[in-house]
Order: sequence, then C-alpha cells, then structure tokens
Amino acid sequence: MVKRRPGEVPVAVVVSAHGFGHAARACAVVEALASLCPGLHPHILTTVPRWFFDDSLTVPFTMHRLRTDVGLVQRTPLEEDLEATVRRLDVLLAQASGVLDRLTRRIDRTGCPVVISDIAPLGIAAAGRLGAASVLVENFTWDWIYRGIDPPHPALLGHAAAMAELFAGADLHLQTEPACRRWSGAVAVPPVARASRTNPELIRRRLGVPAGDPMVLLTMGGVGWDYRALAALTEHPRATFVVPGGGRAHRRRGRLVVLPFCSDFFHPDLVSAADVVVGKLGYSTVAETWQAGSAMAFISRPRFPESPVLAEFVRRTMSSAEITEGAFNDGSWLTSIDRLLDEPRRVRRRTDGALQAADAIVDRFGYLLR
Repeated sequence: MVKRRPGEVPVAVVVSAHGFGHAARACAVVEALASLCPGLHPHILTTVPRWFFDDSLTVPFTMHRLRTDVGLVQRTPLEEDLEATVRRLDVLLAQASGVLDRLTRRIDRTGCPVVISDIAPLGIAAAGRLGAASVLVENFTWDWIYRGIDPPHPALLGHAAAMAELFAGADLHLQTEPACRRWSGAVAVPPVARASRTNPELIRRRLGVPAGDPMVLLTMGGVGWDYRALAALTEHPRATFVVPGGGRAHRRRGRLVVLPFCSDFFHPDLVSAADVVVGKLGYSTVAETWQAGSAMAFISRPRFPESPVLAEFVRRTMSSAEITEGAFNDGSWLTSIDRLLDEPRRVRRRTDGALQAADAIVDRFGYLLR
C-alpha cells in the first residue's frame, strides 16, 4: 500500500493514450474534482507523457506509466493502422498477457476507492476486481468506434463485443457533449475542456503577434505531423500563424511562430488567444475552441466514426469551414480562412462541463472522497 499523507484523498485516473485528447479531458475533470474535494491526490495511469500532466494539472499527482488502452494505432493524425491495432488489442486483452493484472495490482497499492477511466476499459475491469467505484468519462466508447469502421474489420468486431461488456460495467457513466451514442442511464454534461489561465492579449504579446492583427493556430493534436506548407505562412498579409508541434524549439520567421509540443505556452491559452483554430477534428481541440469562442477550420478523418458527430457540432455552434487533407498539405486551405478572419469572435458564456462532471462524481461517490 502506498503511504498517504494526512488528509490526502487518492483517486485513480486511467487514461487512454490515443493522442492527447483523453488526457486533456481527464485533466479538466480532475482539476474540477480537486476544487470540490480538498486533499484530492490523483494517481495517473497511462503512457501519455508526464510533461502533459505537469502542464495541465495544478494539483499534486503521482504518475504510473502503464499500458491501459490501445484505441486505434495511428500512422498519421488522419490515418489509422487497423492491422497494428488488432495485434496490440490481441495482446492487451489476452488474460495471459498480465496487463490487467499489473494495472489492478498498481491501483490496489494506491488504495484508491474510486477509479475514473477516460476511456480505457481496463480501468473499469480493474475497479471491478478490487470492489472500487468506477467512473467512465466518454463521448464515444471503443466498441462503438470498432463497429463503425467502414469497411468493417472482422477482428475489430470481435474485440468490440468484449469491450462493450467492460464499458457496461461502470458504476457511473458520464457522457460529454457532443456524444456519439446515447447510453441509457448515463449522465450528460456539456463539452469538457481545460480552462485557459492567461489573458489572451498577454499570450499574443509573448508570441509577437502585432497589436490588432489576427492569430491563427494550427494543431493536429498529440500525433506528430509533417507540416509541408509552412513556408507560405511566413509572409501572409494578414495573420500570424502559430504551430505547436511544428518544430523542436520555439522559433519565429516572419508571420510564422513554431513551437515544440512541450513549450512554455499552455495549449488552451493558445486556443483562447487565436481568432481561428485550424486542425483535425479531435474532441479536446473542438471543446477548447468552442469554449474560447474561436472560429475553426477543420479537417475531417474520413474513416473515424466520431468525425461526422464532431463536424456537425462545429458547424452548428461555431464559425467554421471544412478543408481537405490535400488542401492542408498544399497550402490552398489559406483561402478558406479569409472569411473566418473577417467574422466577429463569438462571446460565449462559459458552461463548465468539467465542473458538472465533478459534481456528478461527488454526488455519487462523495462519501468515498473524504
């Protein structure tokens, strides 16, 4: 058993390492939960890099680097490798692999009475073995994704059946908008996003964006991307372009600012400072852009079943434009954002989905979090 400090309240947070989106949402829920539960100490179980949680969490936490999920193996942010996905699922879900045993033992040693999973199903399975309370946070589950792949993949369909049973075992099921499939008995909450921390004008000054000029943020999430047409942005007549993950170091060339994934800038602050966000349709990018009131030029993921749901939400609630992967690669997408640069920013009253999710957890399991 891990020795805890007086007044410390441990909670396990099992996070899918499919990109950074699940980690971002989990961090938003943890921060809100910590505001309601003094002494909360999250134990993060995932293979997402530690720096992401150092950047996103203001509460002390303990990191446990363990495989908890596969999701979909990505060749690029827009292309999945289904055969590699099946191979990794075969190992992850096999009893003989010991993955679930190791996860269960680690949670047991922490003494956590509540296990929050986004959206790693083995977290729910481990909680069931230990008699701990389990919370599922999702806007989709992997069984729904695997069944929605077109054309269908027989091996993924087999794994979907096993995962559906695991997801159904959660004691509390939270669905964050926009949700892909409604579950009976699930608690629906507004979009969940990490809150920005720094005044947008200060962020723009630190980036060197000229006063009064628009700022465009390019982001492809937590998977590396070969940005092929950045040179065309250096002398853009209207906007400054900021690209996190576009290089190994912070550098500027004309109208282009390139940042590493792990930089001195908190990503939600960049989103909040941007007039237009350009990138793939991913949950955390959509939720943070929606929260900021920025416009979005989005690239769909044709084979990913979540993509149409997010696209519909973006079209309905934001100033937006859809661009193709080809247009993004060759730079012709720039013509698509001229209209977005001219549109006024949407002023949105903050609806705190993370706090509503935390409230639901406390309402159900507050007696365990004291």
